Amino acid sequence: MMLRVPKIDPGKGLRFVLLAQLMMAGILLATDVFKKFPASFRETVELPTGPVSPGDQRREYRTDRTDPELLTIDGPLDLPMPESFSDRLEFSETLVGSIGTVLLVSGEIEDGDAARFQAHIEEMEILPDLIALHSPGGLVFEAFQIGREIRERELSTAVLAGAYCMSSCPYILAAGEERIVSRRAIVGLHQHYYEQPKFMPVVFAVESIQAGQGATMEYLIEMGIAPSLMLFSLKTPPDQIYALVEDELTQTRIATDLID
Repeated sequence: MMLRVPKIDPGKGLRFVLLAQLMMAGILLATDVFKKFPASFRETVELPTGPVSPGDQRREYRTDRTDPELLTIDGPLDLPMPESFSDRLEFSETLVGSIGTVLLVSGEIEDGDAARFQAHIEEMEILPDLIALHSPGGLVFEAFQIGREIRERELSTAVLAGAYCMSSCPYILAAGEERIVSRRAIVGLHQHYYEQPKFMPVVFAVESIQAGQGATMEYLIEMGIAPSLMLFSLKTPPDQIYALVEDELTQTRIATDLID
């Protein structure tokens, strides 16, 4: 008796592949929408307002402006800080009597900002005595490149009174030979989105995220920062910010010196 092999219908096979691709695209599109609008899919959490204190450190994450209620500013500031964040990094030089030449790096960290930072440093007649930061963060790997440029030039970093350094900005702070943080400033962390191609299959997207976290840990170790710093970011949703208090700043070594 001859065994009959069923005929394969190429049309049905192609339709199946197309359907599977459409389903995968739908899942990834929904994931992308969830990333952009997380509040629409998550139970609303009422966050406290006002100055941060130990055990009361989560606040709303904003990239458009600073929160005037988040810090209690007593006394004059060493450096005036912009009230709103520019949509990419800006660089301005100021002479501060007690410090010397300060390069204020402020605004969101966007594509190409590391190259712009390097070009600005190279154009300066003398290297700044301090890199002061005021940024809501942005692209993680751009922050790594800026940080490595700072470490290579053996510069010091600071978050001075009235300044905010959040999201990926602390990775720039981490690069300073000396890392100065004012008690009247905010250094905050939360979960990051690592750059990855659109419509990447989920299994590869997970691999990409894990690779990004591995690169972050490697960078922190390279800079002499305790990898435990990542715990504060991994446990905080991206629409919130976790502000580090004094013990956390010093124990993780993200700050080598705390000032008023």
